[in-house]
Amino acid sequence: MIRVLVSRAPIDLAEEMARVEGQDVGAVASFCGLVRADDGVDSLELEHYPGATEAALERIAREAVNRWSLQAATIVHRVGPMRPGERIVLVLAAAPHRRDALDACAYLIDRLKTDAPFWKRETRGHDSRWVEARESDTAAAERWTA
Repeated sequence: MIRVLVSRAPIDLAEEMARVEGQDVGAVASFCGLVRADDGVDSLELEHYPGATEAALERIAREAVNRWSLQAATIVHRVGPMRPGERIVLVLAAAPHRRDALDACAYLIDRLKTDAPFWKRETRGHDSRWVEARESDTAAAERWTA
């Protein structure tokens, strides 16, 4: 089962976890990213390219399911304005055993950071700026192609 959702609504961890736990799995690995308050960030706004974003996330999830024989892969990503401490992304990988679930979860978050069309704008006081891609995100994604 693959679930991809891009939404302005808050992420419900319990609801999403219940969806994959019901798949008769042995392990569920998760990653939940939060909006950081780095250097005084007041808010973060995410924009995306509707249709293209979901297609990219679906492709990444399908690659993970095929590579690790997952029973479930979930990617839920927020868009719109968010405040520090709010959930921005949830990734779940369900597999018969923990190693596959853990590796697939890392793969999903590493790849979506570079392969899905999202744009971030941070606001600090009266200043706002677009966030550039990080070299560390590119390096993390590249480790899966080696």
